[in-house]
Amino acid sequence: MRKPFFRQRRPVGGEPLAETVSFDEFAKVDLRVVRIVEAEDVPNAQKLLKLTLSLGGGTSPHGVRGIKGVYKPEELVGRLVVCVANLAPRKMKIRPERRHDCRAGGGGGEIYLLAPDAGAKPGQRVH
Repeated sequence: MRKPFFRQRRPVGGEPLAETVSFDEFAKVDLRVVRIVEAEDVPNAQKLLKLTLSLGGGTSPHGVRGIKGVYKPEELVGRLVVCVANLAPRKMKIRPERRHDCRAGGGGGEIYLLAPDAGAKPGQRVH
């Protein structure tokens, strides 16, 4: 196996680099542009917001995110973000979670949703 491009394994931005994956493994990840159609508080949850997402056709209610303390629901509606569209379900507090947005942040509680440049459309694949 070839050596990874980034040879240093020391922490970057407070987190160590993840294990090296092959190109074939990475190609399985389906990153898509999605539009946040609705966002609302989840009752009795300190960090969760329930998001309704659109890949350009219909909508999907599978969007529970731990971003309540960082984003207000009204700030998210209409926004485009990048998500992993083919993530296996994971049991969450409310329902199984299928899609996960891509975000940056460290251990200090800061979260930054990753958004595509202007011109991107819901449903487009991120290569």
